[in-house]
Amino acid sequence: MENNYLKRKKILLVDDEEKILEMVSSFFVREGFENIKSASSVSEGLCLAKEWNPDFAVLDVMLPDGDGFLLLKKMREFTDIPVLFLTARGEDEDRLRGLGLGADDYIVKPFLPKELILRAENILRRYYKHENPTVRLAESVIDFERAEVEKDGKIYPLTAKEFELLQALYRNSGRIVTIDQLCEAVWGENPYGYENSLMAHIRRIREKIEKSPSKPVSLITVKGLGYKLVVDDNK
Repeated sequence: MENNYLKRKKILLVDDEEKILEMVSSFFVREGFENIKSASSVSEGLCLAKEWNPDFAVLDVMLPDGDGFLLLKKMREFTDIPVLFLTARGEDEDRLRGLGLGADDYIVKPFLPKELILRAENILRRYYKHENPTVRLAESVIDFERAEVEKDGKIYPLTAKEFELLQALYRNSGRIVTIDQLCEAVWGENPYGYENSLMAHIRRIREKIEKSPSKPVSLITVKGLGYKLVVDDNK
């Protein structure tokens, strides 16, 4: 179950060689990863990182409008997702520079497909080790693996937006997640204007997870700030 859950993670691939992008993407798809997007430059990769909110990035060092180090530096201004560097060069200076910027691993081309996947899975498992595909609330259970909620013996499927909202809330369970943070997590870099849509999604989520949606005990509104998910750790 753990691996299947990790394979739902969104993976960003950045390389200026189209054949490399296609090859690496095929490696991940073959291993069951479902959400993959690719870019071929620093500017394109940065745009995708901001708009798509990936969970993991594989970056090439040599890019046409800069390098992977520059891209990682810019990404670190708004995200701390794990990163694996791909490069044709194996100099220690490059490796140490990448790791110094916060990269999690470094692999030199050419590489074996299985080695890339194993390193990626190890990074994902280490980074997301605190995430649990099954989350118990006061009146229901969220199964992130199946994207559904079980309540009173009935199953309620989650929509894509509901799934993303619950993930963002669960990652910060017990803490307030602001309206802006939730909108950005689901709708991207420019979340303004989505407040009403957010409220509608929150209402539908409560109908699925709460015994009494009008008196929520698991998905709490913090007036003027945002929302908080209360997980039942004793169940």
